Amino acid sequence: MTLTRRHLFGLTAAAALAAPLRAGAADRAGTVREGNVLASKLLGHPVDYALYLPPGYEVDSRRYPVVYLLHGAGDGQPADWFRMAGIEVVLDRLILAGEMPPVIAVAPDGRRASGDPRATYFLDDADGRYRWAEMFLEEFIPQVESRYRSTGDPRMRGLMGISMGGFAAVLHQLRHPGLFGGVSALSAAFRTPEQFAAMKQEDYDLRFGGAFGSGLAGQARLNEAWARADVLSLLGQVEAGPFARWPRLYLTLAADDPFFAGNAAVHLALGEAGIRHRFTVTEGRHDWIFWRQALPEALRHLGAVLMRQYGE
Repeated sequence: MTLTRRHLFGLTAAAALAAPLRAGAADRAGTVREGNVLASKLLGHPVDYALYLPPGYEVDSRRYPVVYLLHGAGDGQPADWFRMAGIEVVLDRLILAGEMPPVIAVAPDGRRASGDPRATYFLDDADGRYRWAEMFLEEFIPQVESRYRSTGDPRMRGLMGISMGGFAAVLHQLRHPGLFGGVSALSAAFRTPEQFAAMKQEDYDLRFGGAFGSGLAGQARLNEAWARADVLSLLGQVEAGPFARWPRLYLTLAADDPFFAGNAAVHLALGEAGIRHRFTVTEGRHDWIFWRQALPEALRHLGAVLMRQYGE
């Protein structure tokens, strides 16, 4: 696969982070595999994914928790988690330090078939023709957890996303609290209803034309399909019980993020709904500089969830 300048920058940053670990603990490093595929009858084409296997996976017989990684929109792809974020380096370090249990990390491809630039937002399309979310829940997760040695326990299953992926990670956790133990969302692409209605037409159609219906403008965009995927609308239907004892949700973003207003609204609404969560804001922007800085704590949150360290 051809590496762009964007990927080369990410590799350089990841390599700088990796140097101390690789030099001193090469035998305790996980394995990254890109270009893997799983079949999907629902989508009608194979689904690509990138994979991290923890240190020792190849030589032991134990079963592991699984963390699913959802990438961003635009030119986002599964390999970004490794080429841009260097997540394997962070996982190696946290596992070695005991802050994270050894996990399998899987990044599915949230893009459509070749040639279709519209974002999926990891959702099903409004017309039902392209059903990414159904594929993920009904086909992808079961196949991954039978192909690799997972625990199969939903409490030992994490979900993490960046931007578009952060939006979807929180949404899927709230929709299906019994399927995921916890979620970390970095710069989740939450828009307020006003921001959503005011999006430029081309931008709206590219990002949401599939999920909510193309060609819609203004208030017409706030339709039933939108309401089903709007966290603020969904919270009125979510039972707080599964989220009341400990913070299964972790939201973090930069102070100059364009989705700040949407994230703040979600944070306040979660609190009003009685859903315990963590919410942090630090300096930065909606970019890889911030996401690389935020990644360790986002993973520590999932580690605390998976290792039951929140006092449940």
